[in-house]
Formats: sequence, structure tokens, C-alpha cells
Amino acid sequence: MKLLLQCFMALLPWPLRWRLLNGVFGHKIAPSARIGLSIVSVDKLTMAPGARIGHLTLVKGLSRLEMGRNSAIGNLNWISGFPLGHPSHFLQQPGRDPSLRLGDEAAVTNRHFIDCTDRVTIGAYTTFAGFRSQVLSHSIDIFQSRQRAQPVTIGQYCFVGTGCILLAGSSLPDRSVLGAGSLLNKAFVQPNQLYAGSPAQPVKDLPQEAAYFQRSAGYVD
Repeated sequence: MKLLLQCFMALLPWPLRWRLLNGVFGHKIAPSARIGLSIVSVDKLTMAPGARIGHLTLVKGLSRLEMGRNSAIGNLNWISGFPLGHPSHFLQQPGRDPSLRLGDEAAVTNRHFIDCTDRVTIGAYTTFAGFRSQVLSHSIDIFQSRQRAQPVTIGQYCFVGTGCILLAGSSLPDRSVLGAGSLLNKAFVQPNQLYAGSPAQPVKDLPQEAAYFQRSAGYVD
């Protein structure tokens, strides 16, 4: 029922939808934030000034979606999570947090799949770029024969190339690049690196003074 209601609301003019989302649903959406022709069905939505969601994006099953100042989620993205409280799945993980957090000026471009069964964090000034990348925050533990979820973290001032896969428990450190087509399957800690390959490994040092790491605005000309 909640998802059907959000489908209907997506067709309403934005000023009216903004009032309903804040006043009726209790979300916190700044006056300058905006959602296009998309369905956003989450328990708690926070959009800071300038935050925006494009067209034909679906967000469902999340406890929280938090978008920082001027952050952006583009078009044709599928962002979903496994809701809390299911009677048979993830019972061994009561602290699981099905949420997505975008820092200030962070951007998810178009046509990506992001699984937020556990928390996914995309840091400030980071670009989740290109097309067809995937974040998978849960998998099957074959030794325990049960599903298990772990957070996925992308640091600040990072760049994720097109066609990448980021698995549960993985982490990309601050000021790092994940090369196109790479598979990130572990939590790295060394910043200022180019990580690439399947599985990804650090392959090159990146200078901290690089202009991309010094930006004061998320948009890249």
C-alpha cells in the first residue's frame, strides 16, 4: 500500500508533493531540494538544501535515505533494501541498518543498482560515476547457510568508474579511484590510491594535490 501511494504521489506537481512528504509523512526535505518523476518509499527521508533525485529512479525498503547539501541521485537507478522486522531473514543481525547516506556534493549518476540491505555510505564530493555499477551489501554465508549483510563504505573525494561491483563489507578509502570494471571485495584503508582489477588491488599512488581532491563543488565540468 505504501509503495502504491508513492507511485501515485510521483505524478503530483512537486510543490504539492513536497508539502505532503514533509507535512503528512514527516520527512525533512529542504525547500530547494527536489525529486523528479521517481518513487521514493523509505521510512525516513532527509534532503539538505540543493539535494536532488532525477527521473525514473526507484528507492524502496530503506529505513533511511539521507542526502547532504547539493548531493544528487540521477536517473534510472534502482536502490533497494531488505526492511527490518522480517520474521525469517537476518534475525542474527539485530543491528542491521538498511540505509543510504550521501555526503555533501556526492553524486550517483545514472543506471546503477545499489543494494542497501545494510548501510551504504557515499562520502562528500564522491562521484559514483558511469553506468551499470552495483553495490551488494548482502550475500549468502555458505558455511552458516544463511544470508548475511555488511555495510559498504565509499570515502570522501572518491571516484568509482563505470561497471564496478562493490561487495558486502568492502570499503574504498578517501581520495581514491576504483577503476572501471573493478570488483571491490574487501575493506581497504590506504587513501590516495588507484584500486583496480578483479579483485581490486592498489596499483598506483595518487597525489593528494590533484585538482579532483581539492574541489569545493561536486560538479565536474
